[in-house]
Amino acid sequence: MPEYKFSDNQSSPKAGTSLPVNSVESLDSAQQKTIPVQDGNVSFHLGAEKNAQIPEKVTKIIQNQPPVVVQKSSPTSVASLISKAKSRKATGRVVYKVWHALEFVAATAVIFMLLFFAINFDSYNQLFLTKLDQLRGGINQNPYNSQEQNQLRNASSAGQKPLPIVNNSQSAKKQIPALSMAIAPPDDRILVPRIGQNVPIVRVPTDMLLRKDWAALEKQIQEALRHGVVHFPGTAFPGEPGNIVLTGHSSYFPWDPGRFKDVFALLHQVNVGDKVIVYHEQKKYEYQVYEKKVVKPSQVDVLTQKGESRLTLITCTPVGTDLNRLVLLGKLISTK
Repeated sequence: MPEYKFSDNQSSPKAGTSLPVNSVESLDSAQQKTIPVQDGNVSFHLGAEKNAQIPEKVTKIIQNQPPVVVQKSSPTSVASLISKAKSRKATGRVVYKVWHALEFVAATAVIFMLLFFAINFDSYNQLFLTKLDQLRGGINQNPYNSQEQNQLRNASSAGQKPLPIVNNSQSAKKQIPALSMAIAPPDDRILVPRIGQNVPIVRVPTDMLLRKDWAALEKQIQEALRHGVVHFPGTAFPGEPGNIVLTGHSSYFPWDPGRFKDVFALLHQVNVGDKVIVYHEQKKYEYQVYEKKVVKPSQVDVLTQKGESRLTLITCTPVGTDLNRLVLLGKLISTK
């Protein structure tokens, strides 16, 4: 801000009088005496020089200027600083907790998956090896249509000639073809060629079913599953009208002493149109799969005995869990 100063030996100007511009002197600060004169928002410090006056140009500029409002910024209070610091600290604490929660969830998931695959190693090992063989082309996708079986099926007795007589017994043995004789196992069994399973069928008594003691019935079924595939009590047998229900494990605890914990681990690879063979009382029953579905454990209508004679295969899915049931339905196509 400019200051106009006058010498001490001059009298102060009267109000309303104009002072010549050339009377303004620039003196040493030790020889000057300043008198503040307020004009609006501007302060002039006037000395004692008689003829001193405010320049006319400065006066006009001051009169034309609007009042200047100076806004003073209030200093930030200590309380607001503390509040902001606490807010940042709280935010950091929340981020820290969320991050550690995510770490815990990820570590738990990894441990769970490792334990899951360790417990169900045999079943998933079968799945992996089967998939690998399929990729290599090493699995017959239709075991009932192999070249050798087609040749035997299409063989005809027309045009056959008598065997020549030979004196050597070894040559005579070579002339006799292999005999095709149906051989039935002494026990009840199920054969699923698609997945290469030949498993005994175990019967469960119906006494607990008649008593409606479901806990005891479940215990009996779990005990029977150690020895093969279980024929569900109360359902039909092959050769009888109704629904033949067979159930087996897709996976089970590795410490269980049973030998058939994963007989149906590959059951989902059986397709509609595939054949399943059941031996009952040394008689062969051949079924063809016509439906494949996944149901909830509560859907017990798959056990119903109404409708045509059929075969129902049941196992848990996904492998290693009991969330759902994989159900295959087959119709009887031949009996031998």
